Amino acid sequence: DVDGTLVDSQHFIVEAQTRAFAAHGMVPPPRDKMLSIVGLSLVPAFVALTGDEDKAVTLAQAYRDAWHVMRKDPAYADPLYEGAYETVEALAKRDDILLGVATGKSLKGVHHMFDEHGWHDHFVTVQTSDHHPSKPHPAMILTALSETGIEPADSVMIGDTAYDMDMARSAGVRRIGVTWGYHDEALLTQAGAEHLVHDFESLAALLASGC
Repeated sequence: DVDGTLVDSQHFIVEAQTRAFAAHGMVPPPRDKMLSIVGLSLVPAFVALTGDEDKAVTLAQAYRDAWHVMRKDPAYADPLYEGAYETVEALAKRDDILLGVATGKSLKGVHHMFDEHGWHDHFVTVQTSDHHPSKPHPAMILTALSETGIEPADSVMIGDTAYDMDMARSAGVRRIGVTWGYHDEALLTQAGAEHLVHDFESLAALLASGC
């Protein structure tokens, strides 16, 4: 996963949602509700926030418009969580691990992150909301498994939301929940997280143990 797992994008996401609602003369929901849908693709996310599919489509486009403006503003940079860069760099060098992305973020957003950190060669499969149903549908993981030839039993999804854990469970892969993101430990556990980690050092140690 990306948002809430690798990058702390909450400031960006809340501001982009706020701008989208404002563009349609609507009052945005509370911050905690806006963050609760992180991980879903844009239209399902706005459906969850508004209960209105027609409004969700137009709000999703307004969000995209805001994203294109905001990504050029250094004030809205998405910082990596502490330890994320070092962990990805170390894992990418291992011969026994393949890295992939499964995210509700757009492909443009993922490539922007790769540009910032020099990660284009680190991830062998990238699955985004552009080409798949929203989480928790397992399509992103199933496609990643197909592209890499890796068996579900030899794969693990790492994410910060119940959507990540539900998706992974449906795809039959192992599940690690990280606690620094947008869903709390209880939600992660209820959704099927097999392990919970509180920092990247612990995550790296868990992966080194074979989970």
